[in-house]
Amino acid sequence: MTDRNDIDPVTPSGTDQSPPRTGRETLPKAPEAEVDAFRRAHPDVTQIDVLIPDASGVLRGKKVPVESLKKIYREGAMFPGSLFATDITGSTVEETGLGFKDGDSDRPCFPVPQTLDPIPWLKRPTGQIMLSMRNPDGTPFFADPRAVLAGVVQRLNDDGYFPVVAIELEFYLIDRAPTADGLPQPPLSPVSGRRQGETQVYGIEELYDFDAMLSDVYDACQAQNIPVDSSVSEYAPGQYEINLHHVANAMDACDDAILFKRAVKSVAMQHGIDATFMSKPYADQSGSGFHIHLSMLDRDGRNIFAAEDVHGTPELRHAIGGLGETMADGMAFFAQNQNAFRRFQTNSYAPHAPTWAHNNRSASLRIPPSPAESRRVEHRVAGADANPYLVMAAVLAGAHYGLTHTIDPGKPVTGNAYESVDQTLTSSWIQALERLEKCDIFRDYLGTQFVEVYLALKRAEREKFFSMITALEYEWYLHRV
Repeated sequence: MTDRNDIDPVTPSGTDQSPPRTGRETLPKAPEAEVDAFRRAHPDVTQIDVLIPDASGVLRGKKVPVESLKKIYREGAMFPGSLFATDITGSTVEETGLGFKDGDSDRPCFPVPQTLDPIPWLKRPTGQIMLSMRNPDGTPFFADPRAVLAGVVQRLNDDGYFPVVAIELEFYLIDRAPTADGLPQPPLSPVSGRRQGETQVYGIEELYDFDAMLSDVYDACQAQNIPVDSSVSEYAPGQYEINLHHVANAMDACDDAILFKRAVKSVAMQHGIDATFMSKPYADQSGSGFHIHLSMLDRDGRNIFAAEDVHGTPELRHAIGGLGETMADGMAFFAQNQNAFRRFQTNSYAPHAPTWAHNNRSASLRIPPSPAESRRVEHRVAGADANPYLVMAAVLAGAHYGLTHTIDPGKPVTGNAYESVDQTLTSSWIQALERLEKCDIFRDYLGTQFVEVYLALKRAEREKFFSMITALEYEWYLHRV
């Protein structure tokens, strides 16, 4: 079995008692006021982690004195553009053209408003802030995934579409000590002293096995204004999911997801265990998914997907049509490494074709049961280790393409989609990259220049991965052939 998501905590139309947050980018504070307010609230903070996520969604950055904050707001912190040519091993991929070809030149990175927050899990009082890269003339740097997503969102906004999204992320807690074979294993429960050894989906006792750690995650997220919602024990020993509440700004949702991952991993470390968002850490257990709930508001704030019909409005079906039509071409964003493709197995809760249905988890595009005003679609394809900005950009591009081209999604599936629909989504990393290379739609929405850099980066990473000889190859072949 792989990833399963069984709760629908959001009301994307904003009609519940917790309205979606407005965007950080749309309500910026004066730099001086934001810094001064932070320092008054946290006078003991002496250093700040300045953070910028790379193309794989890995946070990179540096530590600066708190006294440097106002200068960074005014002038930016300097980082090389090659940061976005960094593969998962931390090496610069020169084939991207972002390394020595342009002198490995620096560019200013400016704070994302309202992301200046304390880091509660560190002993030394420390803060953190997110950055986005700019060109020397102040325009967004094309290779920054935040800039890619911003361009897609602007295109929707220009046409009168305003996405409201919620993100759901699954992760594993793992013991720092591997098995005798060097493999990961669930950690010992600090409550029972035992390891979880069987699947207990929704198991309440499994939640309390690590209640102290999960409670500290909630406290850390509250301190950093990350809108965490409900948590569940998921479909494997040591697997959990914490949902993020819906927000009316897709960029905010992705910032929240990146910072949430950091909080989970860091808090787990403080409790003597590790947390991983790796898509498939266990061959025989559930994978970890990254699901997006999407509704769409018009200029008057009305959810254009809202309808008494459980299959939504024509606009919802057109958006689903675009999501389905672009899904195979977006697999290089939804599964960004070799391990991520291991999620896609039959009857696995990881979809194998661009199908849609109401209240059916075998479909890749699911319309959850909800009140009419909260009608939405759940995109269930990406792995938990994917870059949130690029996944969101691909999802919103697909939805916009469907809306503007009135794409017909066809009939919804009934019953088990794994049995009724042949697999069409690739489980091959190289095929996914080949599909992306030929996709004019994503070149249009995300920019050809960015797509070319991303292809060069991931092809080089794939080549490096397959140049390694695994322990299994020695076990199978060294003495037998």
